Amino acid sequence: MTTWADIEKASVAELLAWAEGEPWARAMAACGQDALWHAEGDVWTHTLLVVGELQRLPEWPGFDAVTQKTLLFTALFHDAGKPATTVVDPESGRTRSPKHAVIGAELARNVLRELGCGLTQREAIANLVRYHGRPPFLLEKPDPAREVIELSWLTDTRLLYAFALADHRGRRAAEAARGEDDLHLGRIVADENGCLGRPYEFANDHARFLFGRGELSSLCYTPREEYRCTVTVMAGLPGSGKDTWLARHRPELPVVSLDDLRGELAVGPTDDQGRVIQLARERCREHLRAGRDFAFNATNTFRPTRQRWVDLFAEYGARVEVRYVEPAWPVILRQNAARPSPVPRVVIERLAGRLEPPTGLEAHAVELVG
Repeated sequence: MTTWADIEKASVAELLAWAEGEPWARAMAACGQDALWHAEGDVWTHTLLVVGELQRLPEWPGFDAVTQKTLLFTALFHDAGKPATTVVDPESGRTRSPKHAVIGAELARNVLRELGCGLTQREAIANLVRYHGRPPFLLEKPDPAREVIELSWLTDTRLLYAFALADHRGRRAAEAARGEDDLHLGRIVADENGCLGRPYEFANDHARFLFGRGELSSLCYTPREEYRCTVTVMAGLPGSGKDTWLARHRPELPVVSLDDLRGELAVGPTDDQGRVIQLARERCREHLRAGRDFAFNATNTFRPTRQRWVDLFAEYGARVEVRYVEPAWPVILRQNAARPSPVPRVVIERLAGRLEPPTGLEAHAVELVG
């Protein structure tokens, strides 16, 4: 199986047979785990047990084919980051895999992109992988309700809790640990807050925006929506079509483009970008002070980078809308090659390997455009 179309038609047995031959699965089979927490053995053994437990969930037959494949791929990749992160604690001798979910999500994105999985489903899988470890610890949080509300804007909590249950049952623990009751209680907390299987309904977009920034004083508070202007933030790999999207959907907006500024300053894409960023901030401030709607166009593929720009726009009281554009990988490469100054493919591949598409908590509006 080399395409997502093949994957969609494959049975569970065929999917596992394909996966076992992939390098990321072979790495899991060679990666040991903490014997007290995972007495069943290596990471791949655990993965196969989780796949089996998914199919034994009472709700499994009611899931449509897309949802079943989403959960199956979540199972395949939820611990795929362990081979790269597993270490032995020198003091306790226990095996640990810190931040393996982050690495697993990156790996899932890369594999799914190569297969041609659609952007929406790919991100659903990647986010379930990224946050699969949070439900067991929900009740340890100072504010469990706030935790599930955040999760509801990062992933589908109904699927997250279904997967967490299968993950728990797919482990043979010799050591007493968090039980299924904790998972069921977490699911109840999500249901009671109206965000089981759907995003929590905030009073308005600005309330959600402030919540995502940790600035919403109370969920009962309805902040006023009075914006000085609207900033359309474009995000996506080089060659993804951000300029085309703006020309089609926001042709009236003035644009602050890092590519244009690089040309203006004669700075290459691999040169020091300090002068480009400084000039971009100055141009953005000119629009913000004037209360003028505009677009900011850059790759913006890393969340910390986007956050710095969003911070600037929020400081001036702007409404921030993020449009993330990512067509199929061959299209990106073809469109980049057709540019007057193509970005080196190695740069695009490096960006693609670590990208973080935006979530609904980052801005007043977020759209993923495949």
